Amino acid sequence: MRSLPLAVAAFVATLPFVPSVARAADAAPYYAATPVAAPAKTMLITNGTVWKWNATAFTANKGPQREGIVCEMIAQRAGKLSAFAIAGQPLDADALAKCNARAK
Repeated sequence: MRSLPLAVAAFVATLPFVPSVARAADAAPYYAATPVAAPAKTMLITNGTVWKWNATAFTANKGPQREGIVCEMIAQRAGKLSAFAIAGQPLDADALAKCNARAK
């Protein structure tokens, strides 16, 4: 059993060389949804995805749903969107129109 402390020591010694994972709070939001009208609430939840208002848009981290579904869900809650971006890439006009078809 003497080798167990050595194995633990060897593992701990390698930890500084393991790349660190960015904390979720430090990462840029994956989605950005800009509603046409000013929101009444500063936080919305769609199927487990938390959206926070950040001065001009609702933003959220990546969720498990397909991007088109995510857009439709936030449009249902926030109303018609003037823009929706995924990882910094805006939806084209046709995709945004399809998303807005579900707006409240």
